[in-house]
Amino acid sequence: MFLRWMVRKDENGVDFGIWQRIPMSRLICPLDLHVARVARRFGLLTREKADWQAAIQLTGGLSLLDSEDPVKYDFALFGLGVMENF
Repeated sequence: MFLRWMVRKDENGVDFGIWQRIPMSRLICPLDLHVARVARRFGLLTREKADWQAAIQLTGGLSLLDSEDPVKYDFALFGLGVMENF
């Protein structure tokens, strides 16, 4: 999460983007149980465990949507999992 905040730059002020030497495309999507559950429902994740390999797999799936900034989707996945019980 810390790397996301420091590397990603967005217009909403959520992510600071002060570390510019690391490309956003190299970030790995933060993964918790909520994100994992929603990602499985969308077919972005097939692994049963929410572990490092699952985070890599999810990031790969999100890279198909945006190869330059795949991590931008993690808050949407998290929100669906927590607030919408998706």
